Amino acid sequence: MPLFEVKDLTKRFGGLVAVESLTFQVEEGETVSIIGPNGAGKTTVFNLVAGFHQPTRGEVVFRGQNLIGKKPHQIALAGIGRTFQLVKPLRGLTVFENILVGAFAGATSDAEAREIAEDILAFTSLDSLRDAVADKLPIGLRKRLELARSLATRPKLILLDEVMSGLNPSESKEAVELIKRLRDDRGISAVAGVEHVMQVVMSISDRVIVLNHGRKIAEGRPEEVAKNREVITAYLGE
Repeated sequence: MPLFEVKDLTKRFGGLVAVESLTFQVEEGETVSIIGPNGAGKTTVFNLVAGFHQPTRGEVVFRGQNLIGKKPHQIALAGIGRTFQLVKPLRGLTVFENILVGAFAGATSDAEAREIAEDILAFTSLDSLRDAVADKLPIGLRKRLELARSLATRPKLILLDEVMSGLNPSESKEAVELIKRLRDDRGISAVAGVEHVMQVVMSISDRVIVLNHGRKIAEGRPEEVAKNREVITAYLGE
């Protein structure tokens, strides 16, 4: 049984079809990237999976359980983490305190939450910034903190929404290494929404799903998708 499945997922906003009949699955320890041009529907898919929107039809199944109808906090506690494209650290709190908030989601005591937060602080290499005010950090470090806060909930699957956007080449390289370590060191599966950074997609993905206008137009290994004629047309035009 796959760790995670999306079946016939469809979302309409009035007359606009944002996601149309999307089906895919993620195996344990696998990293799958969802790519597509602006407006392709990547963030809508993440919002549907995380419970921020309810689908027009379809199923989201995680570890054999259908998540449709559950609230975002219930889905987080079930083991699905989420980062956001627009990062918003908790204002006035330190880096450590932001991570600690995430840790309290599943911890049974203050001591356990602090232990989890310390572990994630080290894993994401934010140790030296533990006492820095989070909302004063530059965008690259705020993105890393966003990931750290989500990891503190101890997910089995994490949704990475445009985690590379706004990063310089050095920051992107560090983010790629961290995403690889999620799988290799922690056994965490990931679904990464990536817009245009194809070098990132090629380096982190076991499989790639391509959306265009909310519809899946290709799926396969990165090198296969990169040669797909319909994918090239969607990005570059005829």
